[in-house]
Amino acid sequence: MAGHSQFKNIMHRKGRQDAQRAKLFSKLGREITVAAKMGLPDVSMNARLRLAVQAAKAQSMPKDNIDRAIKKASGSEGENYEEVRYEGYGPGGVAVVVEALTDNRNRTASAVRSYFTKAGGALGETGSVGFMFNRVGEIIYPAKAGTPDAVLEAAIEAGADDVQSDAESHVVTCGFEDLGEVSKALEAALGEASSVKSVWRPNITSSLDEEKAQSMLKLVDALEDDDDVQNVYSNFEVSDEVMAKLTAA
Repeated sequence: MAGHSQFKNIMHRKGRQDAQRAKLFSKLGREITVAAKMGLPDVSMNARLRLAVQAAKAQSMPKDNIDRAIKKASGSEGENYEEVRYEGYGPGGVAVVVEALTDNRNRTASAVRSYFTKAGGALGETGSVGFMFNRVGEIIYPAKAGTPDAVLEAAIEAGADDVQSDAESHVVTCGFEDLGEVSKALEAALGEASSVKSVWRPNITSSLDEEKAQSMLKLVDALEDDDDVQNVYSNFEVSDEVMAKLTAA
């Protein structure tokens, strides 16, 4: 297992997701507002807004919060957020991609740079590590959505590129530009997904020992705690032995 999903697995086990729910809703709401501002405030006419609302629903974000975030896009009180991507190297040379929505580029850049520096890493130029990742669409269904064969068949019909199934879920991968159409076709066949989003998936991985992995976790923790940061991806990889020590800590 490689990439940012490892961080998520560790943090889920520690119950961090529950403690960060308010912050998560704030970030989901920001994405909904930005999506609504960039197009029509109608999910049937705005693909990005539809995906943002799907992501919010998957995290059990209340309908009132979703509606408020959409309305905020047309109100005078809505901030003007800018999409920014940062790339850099974490402990042990791990490649890191950070996506942010900010109303103050200087503030966010300064904060992100400080997180990298404190972790023993360095913020690089845009494109410095992006070549180590592929931008893809990711659609996740719970295992109960269907058998692996049934989900695979539906995914092929929908135009997806790959499906990986295990005891907990089915992870469907498609082209970044096809995410809207593929997710819509899968919803018709399998129902609503538990997660629909674009991700940066590593095509080259970097292995870390326990000490550097701990430092890397602290870097991701600091980045995700920043209000302006929406998503963090890396090509971090550890052995099963190191993973066991990290989850037991």
